[in-house]
This record gives sequence, C-alpha cells and structure tokens, in this order.
Amino acid sequence: MRLIRLLKNDLARETADWVAEGIVSREQAERICTRYGADFEQAQGRSLGYSVLTGLGYLFIGLALITLIGANWEEIPRALRMWGLIAITVATQGLALRRYLSGDEGGATGIFLLGNLFFGASIILIAQIYHLGEHMPDGVFWWALGCLPFAVLLRNPWLALQAGVLALVWFFLEVSLGFYPVLFPLFIAAFLWVLWCGRESILLLLLVVAGIGFWTEYSLAAWWRDSGHFDFRAENLAVGVALFIALYALGHWLAARTSAVARDYGAVLSIWSLRFGLVLMLVLSFAGPWEELIEAEWRYWLPMTVVSGLLAAIALVFAAGGGRLRATAGLLAFYFLSLLVAILVGNEEHTVYFQLVYNVALIGMGIWLIVRGIHSGISHYFFLGVTAILLTALMRYIDLIGDYIGGAAVFLLFAVLLLAAARYWRRFHSREGAV
Repeated sequence: MRLIRLLKNDLARETADWVAEGIVSREQAERICTRYGADFEQAQGRSLGYSVLTGLGYLFIGLALITLIGANWEEIPRALRMWGLIAITVATQGLALRRYLSGDEGGATGIFLLGNLFFGASIILIAQIYHLGEHMPDGVFWWALGCLPFAVLLRNPWLALQAGVLALVWFFLEVSLGFYPVLFPLFIAAFLWVLWCGRESILLLLLVVAGIGFWTEYSLAAWWRDSGHFDFRAENLAVGVALFIALYALGHWLAARTSAVARDYGAVLSIWSLRFGLVLMLVLSFAGPWEELIEAEWRYWLPMTVVSGLLAAIALVFAAGGGRLRATAGLLAFYFLSLLVAILVGNEEHTVYFQLVYNVALIGMGIWLIVRGIHSGISHYFFLGVTAILLTALMRYIDLIGDYIGGAAVFLLFAVLLLAAARYWRRFHSREGAV
C-alpha cells in the first residue's frame, strides 16, 4: 500500500502518540514508519507547514529588497549597483552555507532559495546596467545554472526544483525563438542525481519526467524541421506513446524494488502513465485524429521506427523485471499495430473502424482498472476506471445528440457495466469476509 507524503508525516506523528499512550513501543513505531517510508524522528521536528511559511517569508523578504533597490535604482552609482548586488548575493549564500554546516538544513534551504533569487535579480539588473540583452534566454540559463551547484552538492530537492523550473523556462524561451537547447540534458542529469541520492520528492520526479518528454519531442522536431521553427509531425505521436509505455514499465520495475522511495516513485510513474494512456485513447476515440494520421506524409517513418523500437525494447526489459511483460507487450502491440494499419490504409473512409476499436478499448481499459482496483484494494485504479467509463459515455452522448434511441442505448450499456462492477465488488468482498 502506498501513502502520499502528507499521510506519511501524519502516520509518523500518530505513531508518536501511540508510543506516548503505551499502545506500541518506540521500536514498533519506528518499524511501522519504516514500512511506509516515513521518518519517525524527522516528523517529530518541524512540520511541512513550518517549512512552507518560512520559505514564503524568505521569498517576500527578497521581493521587498528587490523592490526597494528598484525604486532607487537611478540614484545609485553604477559601480555601487553592481558590487552591491554581488555582495547581497554572496552574503546570503554564505549565511545559508553557515546555517547548513551548523545542522539547520531546513533553515538553510530557505536562505539558499532566497540567495538564488538574489542571484537571478543580479543577472537581470547587471545586464540592464551594461546593456547585455542581445539574447534574453541566456540570462535565464545562467540563473538556472547558478542554482544548480548547491542543489547537486547538497542533494536538496527544493533547490533542484527551483533550478528545474528555471531550466524549463529557459528551454521554452529558446525553442520559442527557434533555437535548440543543447545543454538541457545537463539539468536532467543533475536532477536525476538528486532524485537518486537525495530525499524523496514526487514534484521533482514529475518535473524530470516532463523535462525528458519535452526534450525528446523537441529534439525530434529539430531533427525533422525544414525551416527555422520546430516541425512537429505525426511521427512525434508514435515516439511519445512509446516513451510513456516505457515509463509505465519503469514504474512497475521500481515498484518491485525493496526501497520505499523506489516504490513511491514507481507508483507515481505507473499511475500518471496510465492517465496519459487513457487521455490518448479518449482523443483517439474520435474520427478527427485518425483522419489526420491517415493523411500524414510519414516522411520520417524510419527514424521514428528506430527510436520507437529502442523505447519499446527498454519498456520490455523493465516490464520483465517488474512482472508486467505481457501487459506491456500487449500495449505496445495494440498501439503500434493500429498505427501501422492507419499508415497502410490511406483511406479516410476507414476512420470509423479505428474510432470503434478505440472506443471498445477505452471501455475495456476502464473495466480492467475497476477489477484491478477491487482486487488490489487500490482506490485510484478503481476511480480511474470509473472515470474512463463515465467520460466515454459523456463523449459518446455528445456525438449522439438528437439521436435519442442511440443515446438511451449508450446509457443503458454503461449502466449495465457499472452495475456489474458493483455486483462483482460485493461478491469479491463477501468471499474475503467469509475467509
């Protein structure tokens, strides 16, 4: 059973109350916390609320100082402006380092974030002094790069998140101007190091996954472009699907590890990959996307096949280690076989067949998620399956507005499915209770 971080902290504090009341011993409380990846000792100290309030306080201190300096900017001599900004940045980072070395990691993190804010303000204001604004994204790049060393050396996920947000801003500024962000993988590698060696951070994990996805798709778009702007084609869809299936398999591989952090990361990857897959299937349950795919030129089918095949091989390796080989192989076969048929058909009149297949597959996926949620006792699988069926019903009803008999038939079908799922749930739990 996976617990989100807020519930882990609550569990750790609750076990402390059990120890105080004599319900369990301290050793038993520590074993309970270890079972769910919670830190019994850390939870007795500062809470998340304290950290959030402290961080926001430091943020507003930084904004106040920047506003004050900006209000008197023209009256300050140029040399004093530059050295003053440098002095504020160095002093803040020095104070943060001193707090960290004294053992106050939480307080040091807030001051490091403040120092990074001053560092960015210094870059912007010094560039304004000396008119260094030929390529604006460069300033954001150096800001993100300047935040990176402390994040890597201290293996702190909050500092890595700050650098990650700035790196993504730089990434999108570069690609919006038609430039390829060559050094973006450097940030991804640094964040993976922090995830590997630092404390657990679901937010940083999601940022890394998003970064890998954007970098992969924009790299292919840069490779395939004929002009100065990135050229997204139908081939990007195939690669994106293969990437998310690989992430799904990686999630199950991590879930099979002994580390509580790895299991948490695996649960997040698998559920978000499933959500992406359901959204994609919902989109492909309409005729429009299939018309676009059938009309596409597929000029770069060979590199698409190579990249997708590599990702599929990676997915199968992880799936074998995570006990999901058949499910992953089935997903790969279903997606790429339907895509291959669409490429070979080349006739828009056949879009209705693809639409029908994906509607049936979407309903089947919803039923499978409901059954899996009932068997495993994992609520998000159950509700994800129910959501998939309800969304399918809603979309199909919108398609059938004016056709009352068809709409009634759709509603009756989904009523039967949901009532059958409810009956199955009752029978399953009745058998468990009897045992």
